[in-house]
Formats: sequence, C-alpha cells, structure tokens
Amino acid sequence: MELCISSTAPHRSLHSSLSRDSLSLPSCSSVRFRQTGLNFQHKLSFLSGHAHPLEPLVSPSIPRRFAASVAVGTESDRLPADIKVSEVEEPNSRVRLSVEVPPAVCEDCYRRVMKELTKQSKIPGFRPGKHVPESILLSYVGKKNVQKATVESILERTIPHAMSSVSGRALKDSVRIVTKYSDMEQAYSSQSSLRYDVIVDVAPEVKWVPEDGYKNLKIVVEIDRDIDAQEACKEELKRRHKSLGALRIVTDRGLQMGDVAVLDISATTIDQDESNVQRIPSAESKGYQFDTEDGDKVLPGFVDSIIGIRQGETKAFPLAFPESWRQEDLRGVNALFTVECKELFYRELPELDDSIAEKLLPGCTTLKEVEESLSAKCREVEETAREQATDNAILDQLRKMVEIDIPRSLFEEQGRQLYGAQLLQMQASMKLNEQQLASLSSPKAVNEYLESQKENIISIIKQNLAVGDIFKRENLQFSSEELVKEVRSSIEEFKRHKQDYDEDRIQEQVQEILEGAKVLEWLKEQAEIQYVTR
Repeated sequence: MELCISSTAPHRSLHSSLSRDSLSLPSCSSVRFRQTGLNFQHKLSFLSGHAHPLEPLVSPSIPRRFAASVAVGTESDRLPADIKVSEVEEPNSRVRLSVEVPPAVCEDCYRRVMKELTKQSKIPGFRPGKHVPESILLSYVGKKNVQKATVESILERTIPHAMSSVSGRALKDSVRIVTKYSDMEQAYSSQSSLRYDVIVDVAPEVKWVPEDGYKNLKIVVEIDRDIDAQEACKEELKRRHKSLGALRIVTDRGLQMGDVAVLDISATTIDQDESNVQRIPSAESKGYQFDTEDGDKVLPGFVDSIIGIRQGETKAFPLAFPESWRQEDLRGVNALFTVECKELFYRELPELDDSIAEKLLPGCTTLKEVEESLSAKCREVEETAREQATDNAILDQLRKMVEIDIPRSLFEEQGRQLYGAQLLQMQASMKLNEQQLASLSSPKAVNEYLESQKENIISIIKQNLAVGDIFKRENLQFSSEELVKEVRSSIEEFKRHKQDYDEDRIQEQVQEILEGAKVLEWLKEQAEIQYVTR
C-alpha cells in the first residue's frame, strides 16, 4: 500500500495541461523538462505552494478542517529535536528516505493538534477556545481520531525536513509514503515515536555514450522525393493542369495510364485452409475514384493488375503487402483483390501554354510566370521540410547517444501532455461531446495510451533531457528580448482562441523552446550533415 503525497487525480492533471501545451509549442519541440543547475522544473508541490501535500492522508473520520489547520509553514517550522534520515538510491532515478522521528517531535505535534482541537471543538459546558481538560477533549473527539491527526501532523512537519537531502532534485508529484498508515499509527500508539519510508523520484542523470559525442555528429537526413522543390513544382503544375480538364466516358477500350476509373474493391487474405480466409476491410472500397497517375500511392502492382479492365468487367488477382507498408498488421500479408470497374473516363486537357496561365494561377499572364511562382513556393516548403527533417534526425541521434534512468513520474507527465495534445486535436476535428471527452480522459484511457506509446514517450524524454544537458554544458544563451517577445506572442494566441493559460507556465515553455532552438542551431554548426532523397 502506498500513500500518495500529491492530491492531483490523473484525469485532472491531464485536463490542466490540455490548453497549455498545444498552442505554444511547435511540432518539433515537445515539452522539455528543463534542469538548470539545481533548480529543476519539477518541484514538490507542497514546497512550491501547489496542492495540499497530505490531502490523501486525511482520515474520513476526522473533520477535514482539523487536519488542514494543523499544517505549518515548512520554511519557518523548527522541530524541537532532529529527525534521523537515511538515504538509499534505487532504480529508475528513485531515492528511498528512511525517517526516524524522535518522541520529542511526536509530543510537540500532539500538543499542537490538541491546541487546534481546543480552538475548533464546540464542547458542551466549555466556551469556544477556552481551556478544556485533556481527558475531556480526548473523550469528545476520540482518542483514535486524535492519534490519526497527530500522525498526519508529524508527517506534514517532518517530510519537508526529510526531503532536504534531495532538495532541488525531487520531481513534483513523485513523493510516496510507502509505509502502511496502519503501521505508523500502531508505532506511534505504542512507542510515542514514528518511523516511515518515503520514495521520491529525482532528476535523472544524463550519461553520454561516448562522452561529448554530440560535438561531432554525423547526420544523414532523408528527404522525401515529394518535398523536392523541382519535383514538387512539376507535380503541382500537373495537378492544376489536370483540374482544368474535362472527364469523358471511355466506351471502346480498356483502362490506360492517364485514365480515371470508379472501382469497387474487395480484398481477402490468401490461405490454403479456406476457413482461415479473412476480409481486409482497410483495403476495401466502394465507388473509389482512382487516378492511374497516382499509382505510387497504392499497393505496388495494383495499377499493372487492372490495366486493360473495361467498364462492367471484374478482375481478381493476388498481391503481397510489402514489409514497409504503413499499416503494420498487413506487412507481408498475401491478399486476393477483386476489382469491379463501374465507370471509366479519360481526360480531355487544354494545351499547356500561356492561354491558360490565369486559370493555372490567378495573376499570372504567362506559363513561365506560373512556373516561377510555383517554384518559389515549393522551394519555401522544401526549406521548411528540410529544416524539420534535419532537426528530427539530430534529435533521433541524440536519443541514441544518451543513457538515462527515467523516473516513472517523468514518464507519466510527458505521456499525459502528449495525450492531452492528441485530445485537443480530436476535439478540434471531431467536436467530441462531454461524455466522449470524459471517457477518453478517464484514468483507464490515459494508462492505455501510456502503455501503447511507451517507446515513443521514452524517446521524447531522452531527446528533451539531452537537449537541456547540452544547453547547460555549452553555456548557451538567448536574449531576454527574445523571451519577452515569444511569451507575449503565445499569450496573444491563447487569448485569440479564448483559452485559459498560466503565464508562468507559458514562460517556462517558451524558455524551453528557445533553449531547444539554440541547441539545434549550435549542433548544426558542429555537425557533418548529408542529405539524401528517398
């Protein structure tokens, strides 16, 4: 049994991050957990003024106001005697703290609880706030309840002192009291002292293999052929030209390259045992309008298999899904396709010359102007895509060069932020109702996402921590003017979308993004980068 210090429920922390993480972060920069010196971004919630530290420990049999009012400020609270704390490092960047609280501290906490109960209890025959004999107060409140309140007071007062050895390293919302609460009550009752164990996640160490290997990166960046400016310009001009053509019905021949066909497609697996044959719904379609010039977007061999098919004709043929197919469960699957041609058309295109320049691109009077304008836009797209691909390749390389013992709390927070961003996208595109959103935001749904995306989440954390470590190692900097400008821009965007925001959180995120940009800029200057087209 573990008692969690944090009072934040999983789906509540998810919702609190939904509106903060999607708008202010570019796709290439996931939320990065920044560690600068000893001031790690994740702090214990009760040391930074967030959620009440011991709320989950409050016994339902004690009025909540009693337990809450016993809490004392951690910075100014001096204990009447020293507590003893032993520290043991554990896997996954965790530290176990074994705490021994002497009787003097326990007695002081007991007296504070009794004093608070005297102030708040309304005991017949006694004026509120006046002295009440201890025996009467114990009888009225209940000795068991007083013991529980005292144990909670001991924990509230001693945990911050016990945590001093991991101050600056402890991650927010990661503290767990692993000693059973019943055992603590029994120990206090019989010995008037208390022992308990606390486990806390700490900032993980980034180990580079090889050391300083990031200073001499050799990166191969693969660029999609579709992104190549020259090829993209040709394809865009071709697409615009085709849009000006008229479709004419083919009556006297079969399908040829350049034609458009309306097809009904069905597909099944191939198996010697017919009882094992299954439909492949994702490969099926009714009334599918297929342009033969888009053959590179369908299964290899599909176009060749239907060339010559006539309107009203049906063809059946086997094809194998390649190992590189985008849908993983179909890779290597042998399938039998059945295709019926419902309609068949050819295109009647106008001459590609200056006479249609205005139709191809408004504002242009010659074909050359069209080509130059499209080429400029495609070069801009290519440059953006090239930069994005370069950043991704560098981050992927960094991920492979670091060894990090990732704490569970860090994994869960990063995963929830990614899931929150995904929910935002779904909400924007599908307009989920409250019931659907509640279901997708449930602890079960979040945990399923964390498990299914475990590898991806770990990769992102490694990238983020590696970037933060480089920023610190190389003493990189950005100007305060850049920070102020970007923070203002992000806030304006939140306001434009009428979303709530936390200005401090925005500033942290912007700072993380600027740090990441500086690191990538620095790495590009140091790295040997080769571009290849795929």
